[in-house]
Amino acid sequence: MSKTCSALACNLDADLLSAALPLFEAGQVEALEWSFDALFQIQTMPSWFTDLLEAYASEKRLVGHGIFFSLFSGKWLKEQQDWLFQLHKLSRQFHFDHITEHFGFMTGENFHQGAPLSVPFNATTLAIGQDRLKRIQQACECPVGLENLAFAYTLDEVKKHGEFLHALIEPVNGFLILDLHNVYCQMSNFELNLNDVLLLYPIHRVREIHISGGSWADSTVLADKKIRRDTHDDPVPSPVFDMLEQAIPLCPNLKYVVLEQLGTSLKTSASQAAFRSDFHAMDRIVQKTKSLQPKTPDYLFLPQSSYPVAEIPLESPLLYQQQKELSAILETATSYEQAAALLRQSNLAQTDWGIERWQPEMLETAWQIAQKWKLGFDVHPDK
Repeated sequence: MSKTCSALACNLDADLLSAALPLFEAGQVEALEWSFDALFQIQTMPSWFTDLLEAYASEKRLVGHGIFFSLFSGKWLKEQQDWLFQLHKLSRQFHFDHITEHFGFMTGENFHQGAPLSVPFNATTLAIGQDRLKRIQQACECPVGLENLAFAYTLDEVKKHGEFLHALIEPVNGFLILDLHNVYCQMSNFELNLNDVLLLYPIHRVREIHISGGSWADSTVLADKKIRRDTHDDPVPSPVFDMLEQAIPLCPNLKYVVLEQLGTSLKTSASQAAFRSDFHAMDRIVQKTKSLQPKTPDYLFLPQSSYPVAEIPLESPLLYQQQKELSAILETATSYEQAAALLRQSNLAQTDWGIERWQPEMLETAWQIAQKWKLGFDVHPDK
């Protein structure tokens, strides 16, 4: 069984790299996760950053994490084809140990603007998601995985998320990123405990764990209700470290535990010191608990047989129009109340989207997320 590695989510960000530099110098960062598509607009990377990536790739300790692919877009976009082309090229240069993407579709007309939101869990979205994952695996020729989403409209959606993820990755024999702060968001927002949520996921398919911080947002539609948001802009809360200690022994195929934080929140010496403290706390847990993992042979999460990839990507014009309508409502409504009223009058009413069952405080949160990110975001959107 491979050693579980303590890793950092690292991008070409001066504040993040400044915070992480002492960890690199001390040889404590055992693996690197790179959000490769955040640099698609940059023609040439600095040679020192390329050298850093290649050093980890040479040890099979570099993994790629996508942000912008928009897995469930009902329409196949030129930007998605370009994304696959760039991934194919980068995969030949850096030989990633695996590639992952976010669950959801990106709101907004502009491909690099908006935020990832959920979709109905039905046959149409399952087929589109499987089609896209096959294309990602074909482009990178390495294991492919998906990250669980922090946001949900209802408790029922939370309960079905793990099963739907499992079905999505099955054709490519893929894996899961178990983002524990995302789980913490769901636990907080829907009054669940860790065991309630973990039982919903195929834990044997977890190859990577994320931990991060976030923030609380007051709800105006429910008195005294605070919504946990996955904003990546604060230190890791202590409950997430507790969750990590409980989760590692349950994941027989775990290979990476990754600390994430936005560079925009690491501009002071105090915040950078707190970031390094979080890494050390994470690493102590990894070193302490990995011996408790079941001793199993390495599972590679590569396709076990060939699978067909249609020449023409699968599309759903109806889903695409619904996504456009939802995005427009969330991004242009001037209040939660207006967004709710517009949805009731929209083409999403009485469909698999189930807007009639959306909890008011979570619709309000979706509206707030869309308002925040409709003009674009830094490397990692609130999800």
